[in-house]
Amino acid sequence: MAGWTEHKGKAVVLAVSNIDTDQLIPARFMSASRDNGYGDFLLYDVRRDAEGELMPDFPLNTNADASILIAGRNFGSGSSREAAVYALVDAGFQVVVATSFGDIFLNNAVNNGLLPAILSEADFKKLTEVADNGSDIRIDLDSRSIITNGHEINFAIDESHRIKLINGWDDIDLTLALNQKIDEFKRSRKITATWTRPQAVI
Repeated sequence: MAGWTEHKGKAVVLAVSNIDTDQLIPARFMSASRDNGYGDFLLYDVRRDAEGELMPDFPLNTNADASILIAGRNFGSGSSREAAVYALVDAGFQVVVATSFGDIFLNNAVNNGLLPAILSEADFKKLTEVADNGSDIRIDLDSRSIITNGHEINFAIDESHRIKLINGWDDIDLTLALNQKIDEFKRSRKITATWTRPQAVI
């Protein structure tokens, strides 16, 4: 997974609360091979009509080149399916902005290079006032900022998540980066806590 620090892209607004993972990718598509991509399955039952045709007035259909999704609160709640993130990434999204995320979705997103940018209610309202469908937005992980139409709004992100996104790391990579500190702790522990090591029986 490639890391990144800055992303420039177009926005699409879907300010609907409680979009869960069952909506992001219906379960019936999860047996499909990832090699073929999951992008066409994203919000399948929401953005298509009864015949399976894309609805021309649905925001994601009219802004197919968007890579930044501005969504409602509690985005990605529900089941733990990582395929919900695959669908977003395969559809070209690199950032989702919301006031809150489902915990498991949030971690799955970071592990797949997708930024879950968290805004306060006030800042989210400000963003939706200055940005609309098709707005050009720049995301900066170093400054934790969203820049659009002359406005800069800061988002919240856990520091370990920020580091993982910048470096393209997963949880194992993050642990390996601490190898030196882990080795130092092990050496110190052997000296300061001998009681933790089994003693040879004579």
